[in-house]
Amino acid sequence: MSLPERSPQAADLGVLTGLRSGKRSFYPAYVRSAERLERTVEALDGISRALVRTAEGPRALVEAVVRTAAEHLQARWLLLAVADGALRAARPRFLLYADDVLIDNETRMPAEVREHLVVLRSRPWEAGTPDRGRDWVRAPMTLDDEPVGGIAAVPGPGVEVADTDLAILRVLANQAAVALHHTFLFHAATTLRGRAEELSEAAERQARDLAARSAELAETQARLLDVLQRQALDDERRRIARELHDSVSQYVLSAGMTVEVCRAELEALGGPAADIAERLVGAKDLNRQAVERLRAAIYALQHTSQEPTGPLPVMLEHLSTVHLTTDLDVRVQVTGSPVPLPPEAEQSILRMTGEALFNSATHGKAGRAQVRLRYLSEAVVLTVSDDGCGDPAQLRRALRLSRATDLAGRHRGLANMVARAEQLGGRLSIRRSGMGGVLLRVDIPLPVKQFSGGSG
Repeated sequence: MSLPERSPQAADLGVLTGLRSGKRSFYPAYVRSAERLERTVEALDGISRALVRTAEGPRALVEAVVRTAAEHLQARWLLLAVADGALRAARPRFLLYADDVLIDNETRMPAEVREHLVVLRSRPWEAGTPDRGRDWVRAPMTLDDEPVGGIAAVPGPGVEVADTDLAILRVLANQAAVALHHTFLFHAATTLRGRAEELSEAAERQARDLAARSAELAETQARLLDVLQRQALDDERRRIARELHDSVSQYVLSAGMTVEVCRAELEALGGPAADIAERLVGAKDLNRQAVERLRAAIYALQHTSQEPTGPLPVMLEHLSTVHLTTDLDVRVQVTGSPVPLPPEAEQSILRMTGEALFNSATHGKAGRAQVRLRYLSEAVVLTVSDDGCGDPAQLRRALRLSRATDLAGRHRGLANMVARAEQLGGRLSIRRSGMGGVLLRVDIPLPVKQFSGGSG
């Protein structure tokens, strides 16, 4: 009797399950196949979960692979190891799963596990070592077709290891190798990127700092050039002032003296000569005005082109710096409560101080000078003292002669100071300084007399 033909549905079922429906053991075999398929799916899911942990670092990845493989085999222990010389940057180099504990210390490994560790480290696949023993299985770990380590395990009791299980172990091992390599590259790239960002930020900071320093340097250079130019200008102004004071003014004064002598002699002759002497009075006045203008020009040249305006104490402090380019050391002291004075009065006090310091440095050859400005309840007192070689008695005689005959000579500046003090309602006195030189004192009563203009 011919056998009944198998239906197409039965043939398809056999292809899908690998079982023949005609056997009496069909159902048990189907159940085992279904269980294996379910375990395979779980293993594949474990592989996917392991792979997505790449960014967490190599340790997390290896732990996930080891746990997934151990769960798939229900293993008593499972070891993943990298071969010596392979994946040099991979860490950890090995990891053992035993009784739900992860071990990366070789001294804590059982002896049988250490034997498998030696095998995995020595790349046994090259020698064709079998993938399974009586109670253990082993799967290679390859990267670019090169052995880089492997997985060794002892399956749990009652677990039959099929070729599909070994294939899953190989997939896990290979993916672990790839992921370890990529994880290393990822973390290396992250480290390099972080370092590059730090270097970039450092470079930007240095660039900003360099730009700021360059700007400061340019500003400093501009200021230095301005100071040098101003210093050169001030030096030239002072040189011209000295030339005018020491030569031109003396010639003008000498001319005035000569005119005055001739006028006196002509006036003594009488007659027509007296008329000529009268006409020389105008020449004498012109000479006096020329001297006054010359003195004013000398004073102006003694000061820097950037002399600031402000309260009298501030202007005196600034005036003291005018003589820093000479050997004269000037100190300014202000006592009492400063009271505002008319601008013209403060300017006159400032010019008297400048004239006194000029005389100390030029004529007195002083090394030190002291300027004191005292605000009293009824007066303002200015004193300028020095340690120079000036003679107060000789200066007083020259001042009396200058005021009596108007033949000022080199002491015309003192006469101007007296005139300024009188215009302010005050007086000027000359005596010996406690420093050894000359002391000039100007007493100006408060309130200051209405200023009516000066002699320049």
